[in-house]
Amino acid sequence: MPQRSPGRSALGSLVLIAAIVGAGGAAFAYTAGWFSPQRLTPDKLVAALAPPGGAAPGHRRNHAKGICFTGVFDSNGAGAELSKAQVFAKGQYPALGRLNLATPNPNAADATVRVRGIGLQISTPDGQEWRSAMIDPPVFAVATPQAFYELLTASGSKDPEAMKSFAAAHPEFGAFVAWAQSAPWTGSFAEDRFNSLNSFVFTDAAGADHTVRWSLLPAAQPVAVAPDELAKRGPDFLDQDITQRVAAGPQRWTLAVTVANPGDPTADPTKAWPADRRTVEVGTLVVQKIETEPDGPCRDINFDPTVLPDGIRTSDDPFPAARSAAYAKSYDLRTAEDQAYPRTETGAKP
Repeated sequence: MPQRSPGRSALGSLVLIAAIVGAGGAAFAYTAGWFSPQRLTPDKLVAALAPPGGAAPGHRRNHAKGICFTGVFDSNGAGAELSKAQVFAKGQYPALGRLNLATPNPNAADATVRVRGIGLQISTPDGQEWRSAMIDPPVFAVATPQAFYELLTASGSKDPEAMKSFAAAHPEFGAFVAWAQSAPWTGSFAEDRFNSLNSFVFTDAAGADHTVRWSLLPAAQPVAVAPDELAKRGPDFLDQDITQRVAAGPQRWTLAVTVANPGDPTADPTKAWPADRRTVEVGTLVVQKIETEPDGPCRDINFDPTVLPDGIRTSDDPFPAARSAAYAKSYDLRTAEDQAYPRTETGAKP
């Protein structure tokens, strides 16, 4: 979507962000099945993610456009001081994942979607898995799952004052708006930094707990590209670019774990931790092969952030459990609609 021109009003800015976050599905499909049914349910929130024309049958209800990858996580052993999980013992572990766009439209043009994401699964010889879903903003749009539902409702409202009222009631939304308006766009998934945003607890071999967040830092140098220029590259330039890059050589991201200090906000993903917090580089994600989603290994993976190995657990942050409920609902819906998933005779999407 074209960047906001300097002359637009504040209300115009809110409308733009509404389109990015709401109609474009700008982040994770959050819900809270453990909330009172009168307040919020997985059904209600997943339904709120649907665009005006309805959900695309057979597809994820958000982050519907994506491409699969396989590779390894090359653990350097440094993470073992923070967590006893085997994934942090020095060695290489199979990884698979999905690079994606935060939109409910699987046919969206890449230049129109502001938020990009990555789903990742790392498996270890002890039979455990670590699943994670990250996005490129440094903060999330709202502080609670209920507020996310209210954001979706406001963004889909015909009331011209709805988004203005929402923003007034949720001042934390401003930090995400500022990022969406001013952060540079890149022309490649390989140049994007992805952030967990939610906090988790690592437990080390001695039983000590460490509250953390993590990020994937790209080895490729980010190059800013204007949205108008990106639009000229075609609707699927991100998939084409990453396919070409990986064919030429593996693409890498460093997994950096940031440790909270006492008093840092751990239950609110709209609040970034200070830049001076301790960060440990625990290994490298190496993407070795790209496959289209219909025939790829990520097609039927639910990147549930509560699928965690021994040594990692959820914190007081309510979002991972909420996301898990929404992901499960989305998974059930799309698998029930598998016959509607578009395929060619060879199994690939047209």
